[in-house]
Amino acid sequence: MHDDHDHPHDHDHHHGHDHDPHAPASDDPPAPRDSRILEQALRELLIEKGVVTAEMISRQIDNMDSRNPALGAHIIARAWVDPAFRAALVADPLHTIEKETGKTMFVSGMPELSVVENGPGLHNVVVCTLCSCYPRMLLGIPPAWYKAPEYRSRVVREPRAVLAEFGLTLDAGTEVRVHDSTADMRYLVLPMRPAGTEGWDLPALEAIVSRDCMIGTAVPEVPVGA
Repeated sequence: MHDDHDHPHDHDHHHGHDHDPHAPASDDPPAPRDSRILEQALRELLIEKGVVTAEMISRQIDNMDSRNPALGAHIIARAWVDPAFRAALVADPLHTIEKETGKTMFVSGMPELSVVENGPGLHNVVVCTLCSCYPRMLLGIPPAWYKAPEYRSRVVREPRAVLAEFGLTLDAGTEVRVHDSTADMRYLVLPMRPAGTEGWDLPALEAIVSRDCMIGTAVPEVPVGA
């Protein structure tokens, strides 16, 4: 089989913000300290004008902090043991996850989520070629390597080589599909359930679903001796 993309690489990639790789240094993002000063000033202005309250901001921060790969691992494990849930997850991911977790996932104007399933002879991997679009609402903060220019440029050109560097070597007959995230669409990989996990409960299954499994740079594995 051949390495494939879910859409051509020379497409219009809409991220909802300007991105000019040839911009001069003066257009670079502000330094972290400057960003913190700007954020504080903007936050205080919004509170002063009554647009938001300090409590609203605090709740939103707590909400975002609660998003981490364990949330995604629960969703994957549930999909493995419940065919009806799996079908609903693929058909309507955000509403299904919101109903399962009680956490807000579907907000008007926010990105959609597509769940892409691995299967025999098919492996999916996710990237954002221009910045770092990522399903933060489900997995939290993306890893540093996901945002690195090397990963973003190479995984679309030579996905098998990149996956091998992560320790994941795929059979020659396995098709690789690379999904390019945008401001309007995020992707979550639904990996295959490993053989030998029949009868495991949800916590045990969740424990073998890492963040990288849901990006596609790893697959769940049964621990030695389990």
